Amino acid sequence: MCKSINSTQGNMTFVDFQQAFLPPVYAIEFCVAFFGNSLAIWLLCTREKVWHTGIVYSFNLAVSDLLYVLSLPLLAIYFVKGKDWTFGTALCKIERYLFTCNLYGSIFFITCISINRYIGIVHPFYSHSKVQPKHAKMASLAVWVLVIVISIPVLVFSTTMPRNNKMECLGSSTNEHLGTYLYYSIFLAVFGCGLPFLITLVCYIAIFWTVFTNQNLTCLQKKKVYTIIVIVVLLYAISFLPYHVLRNLNLKDRLSQQGCNSIFRAYQITKGLVILNMCIHPLLYAAVADSLMLLCGNCWRNEPMDRK
Repeated sequence: MCKSINSTQGNMTFVDFQQAFLPPVYAIEFCVAFFGNSLAIWLLCTREKVWHTGIVYSFNLAVSDLLYVLSLPLLAIYFVKGKDWTFGTALCKIERYLFTCNLYGSIFFITCISINRYIGIVHPFYSHSKVQPKHAKMASLAVWVLVIVISIPVLVFSTTMPRNNKMECLGSSTNEHLGTYLYYSIFLAVFGCGLPFLITLVCYIAIFWTVFTNQNLTCLQKKKVYTIIVIVVLLYAISFLPYHVLRNLNLKDRLSQQGCNSIFRAYQITKGLVILNMCIHPLLYAAVADSLMLLCGNCWRNEPMDRK
């Protein structure tokens, strides 16, 4: 049986859970993501003399992560205070906007990396002759413009609202605009997550089959490709897909005014998990950058396989 989130006991228990669980999770994610992405940017800028297409996408993904991770301390303080936002409406909107830009920037740049790996492995001759770093730079610029544009409605929907003598920073919208926000959320789920997931899935199925059936590749070369596939699958399985599914289920429950407490709790947990992707991304960079491979003690560096 689904317990209502409006029950006093359920609501108080959940507030206690938020205060006890989310702040340390955000603090740990801040430390790991800040260190990992800062180190990645430093190594890419100082140690990588030749930027191939994979490094261009990885650099942009790291910048996207770093921009958002700087706002995590505010979010941790917010939950420590029992969901009391004391930083003003403008910062509330900016934090939510940066979160949305980072989320879909991450998904789109991972999609770019996946397409790039697909072309480099399945169509290597085309990759060597046609695909250049300038193309990756143009695609990265297009991704930045796209995520900036599709995230603009967040600046309109997100706001602060007084509740129980505290000021809450709404990640979605007020109740009167919830119906409109649900349509926007569904659009983000389909266009910003579902479509990239299908593209990425097709790319990695083709990559896996090509690598698996290629007798000329060494075990280490195959391991490198399999590592990228596992990382991307994990990102979608524990981060992107659960977040989008539960966000829309939670919005639907809010509209029905008979919200399910278990869905509400699960959705809040996925908000912590979706930020976890910023901690996993450095592993993805290590698969395309020599300097990060060396730092991790990776023996793939001297392999001749195309790293585009």
